[in-house]
Amino acid sequence: MSDKQLNWKFAEEFVVERGDIAHARQHSLELGVEAVTPSVGAQLAVIAAASDAQNIIEIGTGLGVSGLWLMSGAPGATLTTIDSELDYQQRARRAFLDAGIPASRARLIGGKAQDVLPRMNEASYDVVFIDADPVSVVEYVEHGLRLVRRGGTVLVAHALWRGRVADPAQRDDTVANFRLLLTEIAASDAVISALSPIGDGLLQLTKIAE
Repeated sequence: MSDKQLNWKFAEEFVVERGDIAHARQHSLELGVEAVTPSVGAQLAVIAAASDAQNIIEIGTGLGVSGLWLMSGAPGATLTTIDSELDYQQRARRAFLDAGIPASRARLIGGKAQDVLPRMNEASYDVVFIDADPVSVVEYVEHGLRLVRRGGTVLVAHALWRGRVADPAQRDDTVANFRLLLTEIAASDAVISALSPIGDGLLQLTKIAE
């Protein structure tokens, strides 16, 4: 194992999850729903805390693992989370309640993100987290940058997509979408960006201009 692989493994294993998050992760594993890794979850919590987030929107609820991490960093925030899988959302709702998050601070919206996002208010969120259909990742980021306030941050999971984005031999549509996103972001003066290799890659975009 290379030094880089050892460092990645150490960073992943460094994080110890709270019991409620570990419980939600176990449910995710049982249902075959991929959740963010503990290291990505910890990064979400840090950014939510550093942003003093009051309003967070999440594209892709899953069974609540990422939502729990976000709310652990910003326990006073209101989370709006969107997913087309209503059964998953019901399980996430239970996970939020079990974690002591009042129902009034966890707004779960069932439906396709493409239909829901255009109805959300511009510049109203401190953090936008995207963990949904990678085919639409560029569209989701465009919406995210519209929804987030100046100084707020858009976070994109799976930005290295199974390690394939960095491999020039990989050219499928999903890889192409992430490469397009990274190219466009690199050329943008509207954001400060960073790409972390934790998990499956976490792209962080802080909005500095309208």
